[in-house]
Amino acid sequence: MPRIKRLNHDEEAPLVDHLGELRTRIVASLSAFGVALGLCFWQNHLLLELLRRPIGNKQLITLGVAEPFTTTLTISAYAAIILALPVLLYQVYAFTVPALAPGQQKAARLLALLVPVLFVAGAAFAFLVVVPAALQFLLHFNNDQFNTQLRAKEYYAFVTTTTLAVGAVFQVPIAILALTRLGVVTPAKLRSVRRYAYVACAAVAAALPGVDPVSMLLETVPLIALYELSIVLASALGTARPPVPVSEQGAV
Repeated sequence: MPRIKRLNHDEEAPLVDHLGELRTRIVASLSAFGVALGLCFWQNHLLLELLRRPIGNKQLITLGVAEPFTTTLTISAYAAIILALPVLLYQVYAFTVPALAPGQQKAARLLALLVPVLFVAGAAFAFLVVVPAALQFLLHFNNDQFNTQLRAKEYYAFVTTTTLAVGAVFQVPIAILALTRLGVVTPAKLRSVRRYAYVACAAVAAALPGVDPVSMLLETVPLIALYELSIVLASALGTARPPVPVSEQGAV
């Protein structure tokens, strides 16, 4: 793999060099994902045992010849994405950061560090709190009227999509901070639309995987808390400074 050359801010380079850098970073990202996928598939029994913990010893069934293999491969791919996430984020950051001014690069560095932290926090919250509560409600709802059996493919899909979706929506502070730094919104504006934001948080929680009111409530509360945290961070970091007019620059 060719060595990637980092460009400085405002450094000009031919289009071919940019395309070459993009290709190299894509190859690096795919290589990291491939290594992570191989490792996760090798240790797939640990992943499956971890994901089975919310249901204890309840047996999972399969209905197809290839379903055990395809389900295991899918779970390994999801885990590989999480494992390779730092490398993937770094490649995106390193490719885009030269286009930013030095002051913006510092803010972008902070945001790039917050993304995996918030994602892992959201995924952990979903797996440890949301998924067990949702399963407890759904599996015991009218359980005297149904002979409930769990299909492995559907169970693992529910757990993984819920975990990844909550990890993704935990990026709310990143999006709001980016909009604040770009001058699109201000902390005062965020406070003034707080009630509408709460409704939006409930709507997002309802759109997430899981159809029960328990998971919706458990997902709405942290979204509202993240919105309030975003206001605090936006106030602390400040908004982007408006550009100085040319006439004032000449006067200085």
